[in-house]
Amino acid sequence: MKHDPPQPSSDGLETAEVPAAPVQAETIFGDQFPIAQRYAELLAGSGVIRGLIGPREAPRLWERHILNCAVMTDLIAADSTVVDVGSGAGLPGLVIAIRRPDLSVTLVEPLLRRVRWLDEVIDELGLTNVTVVRGRAETVWDEVAPADVVTSRAVSALENLAVWSVPLVRPGGWWLPMKGASVAEEIDQGRELLAAVGITEIEIVECGAEILDEPTTVARLRVGVPRRLGKSGAKKGAKKPSRRQSANGHGRTGQ
Repeated sequence: MKHDPPQPSSDGLETAEVPAAPVQAETIFGDQFPIAQRYAELLAGSGVIRGLIGPREAPRLWERHILNCAVMTDLIAADSTVVDVGSGAGLPGLVIAIRRPDLSVTLVEPLLRRVRWLDEVIDELGLTNVTVVRGRAETVWDEVAPADVVTSRAVSALENLAVWSVPLVRPGGWWLPMKGASVAEEIDQGRELLAAVGITEIEIVECGAEILDEPTTVARLRVGVPRRLGKSGAKKGAKKPSRRQSANGHGRTGQ
């Protein structure tokens, strides 16, 4: 299967080459594969032009980003509510919503240009199970309903994420940060803080090992009673509302 060549945008900027989907993609997404494929095209197109991802990431969109996020949905129970902290280009939140239409997903993202892009992509893909909230996680604790599952990817150190994210989990729910090889060390260093915010069980899980060359590492943490340790680490964020939902100004800076 040939890749589509780079195409000029309406403002003269060149989009990235759209990579061919690997064979695993159809297996993983099933009936949702056409939507996932269109999402890949949007990432390589307007996502690159508008700075949601770097052009060098485009050739590895599927393996490094889309499939990497998709397989973590195996850890999420049917009909769950999910909050994705620092959604950026929709990784993993939009991918979760695409693969699992039974889930109700809220994307929390502070930067206006990213929020606008996410809104446009949701409309383009026809997704009805996604809401975008503009804000940092620690400033929307009282505005986003506690979720069954809270996720994040490449946002910050585990201890920072724990303070921001765990208050968004319902009692008895799960916090599923996607972390790399350093996750075990981060957990060991942060056990006291993890206990302080309400974590009662910790497990490191490899998702997709049977189908991906590089499985996805996810920390699977059970939340007993979530506790807020304060908002002292919150950074300033803009407060203009998304057209979908308003909240005050946390998220990744690299996506």
